[in-house]
Amino acid sequence: MRRSMKLAAVVLSGSLGIASLAACGAKSTDNTSSSSSAGAGGSSLKVGMAYDIGGRGDQSFNDSAAHGLDDAKAKLGVAVNEAEAKTGEAEADKESRLSSLVQAGYNPVIAVGFVYQTAVEKIAKENPNVKFAIIDSSSTTQPSNVTSLTFSEQEGSYLAGVAAALKTTKKHVGFIGGVQSELIKKFEAGFKAGVKSVADMPVETTYLTTPPDFSGFNDPGKGKEAAQGQLDKGADVIYTAAGSSGSGAIEAVANNSAFKAWAIGVDSDQANQPALKKYAGSILTSMVKNVDTAVYKYIEAAKNGTPLTGTVNFDLKANGVSLATTGNHIDDIKSKLDAAATAITSGATKVPTAP
Repeated sequence: MRRSMKLAAVVLSGSLGIASLAACGAKSTDNTSSSSSAGAGGSSLKVGMAYDIGGRGDQSFNDSAAHGLDDAKAKLGVAVNEAEAKTGEAEADKESRLSSLVQAGYNPVIAVGFVYQTAVEKIAKENPNVKFAIIDSSSTTQPSNVTSLTFSEQEGSYLAGVAAALKTTKKHVGFIGGVQSELIKKFEAGFKAGVKSVADMPVETTYLTTPPDFSGFNDPGKGKEAAQGQLDKGADVIYTAAGSSGSGAIEAVANNSAFKAWAIGVDSDQANQPALKKYAGSILTSMVKNVDTAVYKYIEAAKNGTPLTGTVNFDLKANGVSLATTGNHIDDIKSKLDAAATAITSGATKVPTAP
């Protein structure tokens, strides 16, 4: 499990809500590699996972999903098969990837990222006896054998905004989104609302790409360029929700010599990611989206014969989102962050989902 402490963590329980939300993601290549089950006794359950752009190694969204799959393999003894995506691929490639997992006997099949919504609906309808899960997306037209695993990204992003507003010395912060989509707008909306709850200040906003170009989730060069642009405008805390592109933004912030700047990571505790640890001194916190928890809970329920159905939302109260405390950079503002979190979980603060 992730070693960092989580701010405002609440044990996952019956507070999992049923809600219709949309969500984030990105990476991989179409190598469908089998992996035999690990753990005591083995299992007849065979779980397929189709990653989004960036896949394993993105240091963010996909890696969190992979962590949940690894936990299920080790602790539940399931067999797993992982398939990777390609930047710029056609819809037919996603459909083929899901079909290949089904034909190989994997059930359930988990699709990582909202870009799979159309493909999941099509393949699920063709295979009504196979269970599917999609992360970060929900649709009223999807068949009953599809479960949506969604998150209240806006709530964690609100806390990130509070942290940014409390730690900036220039009273000027920034937000970078990977792809201008409804999901990433939730991150933007929450962050801006959190900033505004502390003080009125400029929030630079940059999106790397717009649909159907999803490369904004897998282009560190674009992330670095966007962050440098915001630094040049005077922003000294930059929150990036852009998959592996965020590593470029973090690098730009860490290498800024004009003034002390902070990066805020996303999805995983990025200060603890192998490729980003060298920048840990410049990563204020990360808005952790516990995709690993959702993946593990889904697989566990399937193995136990009590599958999760419909749309299952993981919010702040259910520890679906949280702030990482690696580096202790936000220890001095913990009481204010705790107060903001309590206001959200009690219902006193309603966090917007659109900017």
